[in-house]
Amino acid sequence: MDRKSEVLLDFEHLDAAETARRASAFRALMNRRRTVRDFSDRPVPRAVIEDCVMTAATAPSGANQQPWTFVCISDPQTKRRIREAAEEEERGFYAGRASEEWLEALAPLGTDENKPFLETAPWLIAIFAQRYGTTEDGRRIKHYYVPESVGIASGFLIAALHGAGLATLTHTPSPMGFLNEICGRPENEKAVILLVAGYPAERATVPDIARKPAGQVLVWRE
Repeated sequence: MDRKSEVLLDFEHLDAAETARRASAFRALMNRRRTVRDFSDRPVPRAVIEDCVMTAATAPSGANQQPWTFVCISDPQTKRRIREAAEEEERGFYAGRASEEWLEALAPLGTDENKPFLETAPWLIAIFAQRYGTTEDGRRIKHYYVPESVGIASGFLIAALHGAGLATLTHTPSPMGFLNEICGRPENEKAVILLVAGYPAERATVPDIARKPAGQVLVWRE
């Protein structure tokens, strides 16, 4: 197969000072990001969600196969169905499926099986990984590096939503097969994250935690 390419024309070449300024500003922006569990029902325009999702869709992916689907949900009845199904799975998780070690790790976050934010927040974004693709005649197409690709895209999405002034919560009930049924997704897709997006409730609280310092994150070999 002939390799198709194009000249990179719109890359923005910056001087060192502007590069440093932008890196510092983005770090400061993302350092204010917190996972929120208390959401307001304040509406968020559909166009904002679309811009953020399409930013996520610019993420790199294995063989450029873009193996992701983002289902954006604002319908109250659908959100209620999702909450009911998620809480059913969460009750099983907290009542026996989770190990004591796992529950101890979650304890400082104050989580439990009750997920009212799934109805309160204006948007739920169900992120699906396409385990394989299909042609029009039903033939399977192998996808490569699917978890890595969808993980990167999910990070782009969270950053885009935070940059737009919204709060998020990465909710991962296990298992999440109910999302395929509720969202009408095919069997080649697997739900990996239910991302909650909107504005924080007034006087919303977050866990008192600290991020790891650079010395525990960065390793230099200069």
